[in-house]
Amino acid sequence: MSPTVLLLVAVAVPLLLGIWAQRRVSSTFKRYSEVRPQNGMTGGHAAQAVLDASGLPGVSINYISGRLTDHYNPRDRSLNLSEPVGRESSISAVGVAAHEAGHAIQHAQGYGPMKIRQTLVPVAQFGQSLWFLPVMIGLVVGISGLVTIGLALFAAIVLFQLVTLPVEFDASKRALVALENQGVLVGGEVEGARTVLTAAAWTYIAAFVGALAQLIYFFLLSRR
Repeated sequence: MSPTVLLLVAVAVPLLLGIWAQRRVSSTFKRYSEVRPQNGMTGGHAAQAVLDASGLPGVSINYISGRLTDHYNPRDRSLNLSEPVGRESSISAVGVAAHEAGHAIQHAQGYGPMKIRQTLVPVAQFGQSLWFLPVMIGLVVGISGLVTIGLALFAAIVLFQLVTLPVEFDASKRALVALENQGVLVGGEVEGARTVLTAAAWTYIAAFVGALAQLIYFFLLSRR
């Protein structure tokens, strides 16, 4: 297989998957943003209900700007919800907020994959900013050692993306169980939240596939 074909496969396939995943999560979130839960809870209320039921009163809930910028920060035990999620009452908002609460539960319970991911964060960040330079220089001037260093840095990024998958899947599972057990969502509302979180999961799958494809491409290129 020629380098050009390899490049097309390594770039085009993950790119198309990523575009599809982003469009799916956007359309799904928009669809269920128009469906209110029967109890009228906002995303922030739902997240608080999940945290309280899990015995985590010390986790703070903050409201931040942006769209789908929601995240849990284990360093200060804060749940950061975007305005469309934290303050609005919809199946989408409740599902996403509960998912982030699921991360807080993982953190409190010492969930293994989450601990591994947190350990990999500085390594992945370092690799993200530097891997390309030694790979390119090594390929141009023919220094295999530089290429190996760059690929090792990029492998850390791929590993981080891989470990992220079970962390995100597990957080969604915890969220859906909590929402149903606490009666925050009932009947078909739970399936609506599941649809939203499943769509969001594809963005993480796309990110992993893209990173893995790049790693394989540059590895094969370095062996020519």
